[in-house]
Amino acid sequence: MPSKSEFPVHGRTVVLAGGSRGLGLAIGRQLAEKGANIQGASNPETQRFHQISADLTSPSEAIRVVDEVVSWNSGSPPDIVWCCAGTSHPTLFIDTPVSEFQAQMNSNYFTSLYMAHAILTCWLKASRKDNTTTPRTTNSTVAQSSILPPARHLIFTASFLAFYSFTGYSPYSPSKAALRSLSDCLSQEMNLYAAANPCEPPVRVHTIFPASIQGEALEAENRIKTGLTKMLEEGDAPQAPDVIALKSIKALESGQELITTDFTTSLVKRSMLGGSIRGGPLRAVGDWFLASLVAILMVFVRRDMDQKVKDWGRKFGTSGMKEDAKEV
Repeated sequence: MPSKSEFPVHGRTVVLAGGSRGLGLAIGRQLAEKGANIQGASNPETQRFHQISADLTSPSEAIRVVDEVVSWNSGSPPDIVWCCAGTSHPTLFIDTPVSEFQAQMNSNYFTSLYMAHAILTCWLKASRKDNTTTPRTTNSTVAQSSILPPARHLIFTASFLAFYSFTGYSPYSPSKAALRSLSDCLSQEMNLYAAANPCEPPVRVHTIFPASIQGEALEAENRIKTGLTKMLEEGDAPQAPDVIALKSIKALESGQELITTDFTTSLVKRSMLGGSIRGGPLRAVGDWFLASLVAILMVFVRRDMDQKVKDWGRKFGTSGMKEDAKEV
């Protein structure tokens, strides 16, 4: 384990995209308690807070947000950007208007992609402008790079459903799986800039994978969710936003990149890591062992869930709702 926090926030500027309620609000409060300059929380006089209204489904709005934050922050870019915006529309595939699939991608994927593109352009444009094709191997460069400035952090918020999806989440799950894939790409791509510019702050990319989150958003989902989907997720115990925020921040402080906040998601993640960062050889061995167990377990989990869906169809028809069942 690292001897010190790999996610220091005291005195640093944090941007929360989607931080006005739910998980984003809980994250903002907890980071503010640690001394971050952030929006959306009560503050002591030594901290600064700023609220920006923006439609992040527009790429130009993401650029405007970053520009406004830089201006507010006395010309300096923020140190941390945490993307929390998103919505879920859990309905059966053919009962979902095609426009809703686009809306889900806009809300859950493109809002994060646009913010990522805007902030990474801001963070990396100076290093790209100063960079040359000449290898930097002088003693002075090595000496300077031995003392690295604190890393900057780009954090996405995905979902358990990025690892394992089921009936009723076809509008939502692909957008979160896309976010996980984007995170893997950017995590590796940031090595290019860190190696070429060792004296610049490195950029770390992380993704949080919560399961169900207590709050108004979940209540709204449950109003349109089919009885079948509710039955399939009966064993899921929604977590409070404060709990997810606390566990996520602790994992960031320990240097993790792909972060889970409950035991089930942690297990399922290990069977879906692929080429993702694993945190060293020992952790990779542990992941391999647990993934082997999960691979066997998931055979039975999937078979059980498939059978439940078939049984539901026989008893209640195709609407997903008991009250819509046809009389036999």
